[in-house]
Amino acid sequence: MEDRLPDGSGRAGVIHTPHGDIHTPAFIAVGTAATVKAVLPESMKDLGAQAVLSNAYHLYLQPGPDVVDEAGGLGSFMNWPGPTFTDSGGFQVLSLGVGFKKVLSMDAGRVQADDVIAEGKERLAHVDDDGVTFRSHKDGSLHRFTPEVSIGIQHQLGADIIFAFDELTTLMNTRGYQESSVQRTHDWAVRCLVEHRRLEIERAHKPAQALFGVVQGAQYEDLRRQAARGLAQIGQSPGPAEGLSFDGYGIGGALEKQNLATIVGWVTDELPEDKPRHLLGISEPDDLFAAVAAGADTFDCVSPSRVARNAAVYSATGRYNITGARYKRDFTPIDAECDCYTCANYTRAYIHHLFKAKEMLSSTLCTIHNERFVVRMVDQIRAAITAGEFDELRDHVLGRYYSRTMGG
Repeated sequence: MEDRLPDGSGRAGVIHTPHGDIHTPAFIAVGTAATVKAVLPESMKDLGAQAVLSNAYHLYLQPGPDVVDEAGGLGSFMNWPGPTFTDSGGFQVLSLGVGFKKVLSMDAGRVQADDVIAEGKERLAHVDDDGVTFRSHKDGSLHRFTPEVSIGIQHQLGADIIFAFDELTTLMNTRGYQESSVQRTHDWAVRCLVEHRRLEIERAHKPAQALFGVVQGAQYEDLRRQAARGLAQIGQSPGPAEGLSFDGYGIGGALEKQNLATIVGWVTDELPEDKPRHLLGISEPDDLFAAVAAGADTFDCVSPSRVARNAAVYSATGRYNITGARYKRDFTPIDAECDCYTCANYTRAYIHHLFKAKEMLSSTLCTIHNERFVVRMVDQIRAAITAGEFDELRDHVLGRYYSRTMGG
């Protein structure tokens, strides 16, 4: 059963996995290396997280997918009882490879080029039509990912939902390069489906895994629509993937914030209604509301935990830095409206002290709060869709959150 927004593509539904259901829209917490940094898996469950996403690139390098497989899969390895996702590693291979570290450049106004690399950085990844050769960011050792390698790693990691290997471009790449990249990602998607099916048969004793294709195309409407249609139609014509199809779809790539909803809308227009859509790398409140309205079902982002470790915390009236001098003697919670463990038990003054003293507990308490804040917001969005109150909730939440910036 599915509830929908009356004037848009937004919907509430359920994704079924071998390790439980995911009620959508849902925020998927990121535990890159099989851990949400600084927080116990039990705490993530207690704060309401329905699923976690880990990264194939990082787990491939450490501890190795064979170790995770031997442990019984990602959930067993990290003692997480619910559904799990792994991304393909493509983002990390290519973003680290061009020197952008944790993010891709989002500036579409800079001079465009086929070969984009961050200023002062050495290229660590090289793409060809067969795959990507790259050097580890840890020790410089040489590695190669192909669609088959990525799918093989993800099968060993054993997540409930896995992603096809794709090429990630930046907004600075030329139109011509974006065109060739969309075709390359499509070709890789076919190979991912074929290898996924082969491993499903070979590893039939393992829990089933759902494979999502990833839509690229940067800021170009025709390329986004072409990419989405192409992925949706794989298997409908003679070829190696005949009869095969994706279980869902990821929407990837660098997106200009102001065009996010428009781009998501282009993609969801072309995708099957009966398959889930996952938007990669989104967690800001305005982006969440916009993406849900445009038809995205699930989201992941490292931001809530990353900014928490740098003392930035969310509240109903905006994000602020708790190391600010004003909080030294503030004995109220981070957010009086929050129902998280941190806000029920600790004050701004205490957490301010922890950061000043460089105590590890500071990261734990702030991460619990930030993750709960985003999970709860998306839970409220889901309930509002069902109740027919989405517009009212959006206007109320965003009106308060962006009404002012709390200093510190």
